[in-house]
Amino acid sequence: MLNLKGLITLVMAMALVVAISNVAVSYPINDWLTWGAFTYPIAFLVTDITNRLFGTSRARTVVYAGFFIGVILSLWMADIRIAIASGAAFLIAQLLDILIFDKLRQKTWWKAPLISTIISSATDTILFFSIAFMATGLPWVTWAIGDYGAKLAMAAILLVPFRLFISVVSADSKKSFDRA
Repeated sequence: MLNLKGLITLVMAMALVVAISNVAVSYPINDWLTWGAFTYPIAFLVTDITNRLFGTSRARTVVYAGFFIGVILSLWMADIRIAIASGAAFLIAQLLDILIFDKLRQKTWWKAPLISTIISSATDTILFFSIAFMATGLPWVTWAIGDYGAKLAMAAILLVPFRLFISVVSADSKKSFDRA
């Protein structure tokens, strides 16, 4: 059965993903991509799992708590401009993800997490890269394009752990219910 411990685990996972991603985005792989493109999409996975299992109210709680802890860690671990850009983009994109996911939750299992992540990732990418890197002389537009492409690929790949996690938790909940 899902409980406070599960919710706290999701909050800590969110904060950790945000902090690691804010450091990883400072390390380009090439002119098109940073390492953050491979870590940050996990934040959408955490939000979507929370939304599916706990609903929109708890998903927002995880986003707000993850935002708060993640920004504090990012201020300590990353450049201030990265931390501010990340905080703004994260909050707007994650709340948008929750809204879109909820509107699509009754559709085929993969539609809500995939469509909400595709749209929210675009929002996040535009906001983050324009705030973090505009007027720095860095190739931020190409990084944004490359990052978004990687986020699209990750959105598809992360459907596998989403489905597995939801299936396992649902099966465990059913077993608990059957024993009661």
